[in-house]
Amino acid sequence: MNTLWRRPWLGPLVALASVYLLFVLLAPATFPGVTNLTTMARQTVVVAITSLGMTFVILLGGIDLSVGSGVALTGVVLASALDAGWPTLGALAIAVLTPALAGLFTGVLTTRARLTPFIVTLGSMSILRGIAKGLADEQKIDADPRGLDTLMTAGGAGLPGATGLPSLAGLPAGAFLAIALAVLAGLVLEHSVFGRHVLAIGSNAQTARLCGVP
Repeated sequence: MNTLWRRPWLGPLVALASVYLLFVLLAPATFPGVTNLTTMARQTVVVAITSLGMTFVILLGGIDLSVGSGVALTGVVLASALDAGWPTLGALAIAVLTPALAGLFTGVLTTRARLTPFIVTLGSMSILRGIAKGLADEQKIDADPRGLDTLMTAGGAGLPGATGLPSLAGLPAGAFLAIALAVLAGLVLEHSVFGRHVLAIGSNAQTARLCGVP
């Protein structure tokens, strides 16, 4: 029992459960309903998946202020590509590749050029946001989602050629994707050399370097 109380995840879990219980008590007729919980799960997917990448950054002792702008740019590039007639998988690829290259550039500046991550990512946040606004002309882009929107609806067909994605307890496929990625991230941190290196560098970079960690 004493070991359980020392677990670092126990505090946040108790806080989350307390907040949930508070809202249940305040709105017992609506808040714990299936519809409301499904809506919450659907709206949390993007933040949850983004936070998995940020987890690695924070564990390394770093910071990245540009992730929100990166997410916005991803959506704008995807919608623009679909609107321009790109095939669905091609639009997905370019939408993911664009912020990935931006993140790679930011990473090079912070690790190779030894620039302060806070300053670099603050600048890249403004740059990515500006690019997103420029591509969209500061307007909503109306594009045919071609089934991608059904990833966030229970039992949707999702990607082209799919006849249906699993739906349990009314949750959309996107929620299960976020859960699967969270499990994968946990396994990488706990049971891979890369994950151990991340934890070692975040704990003490100098000691990690002396121990042979790149």
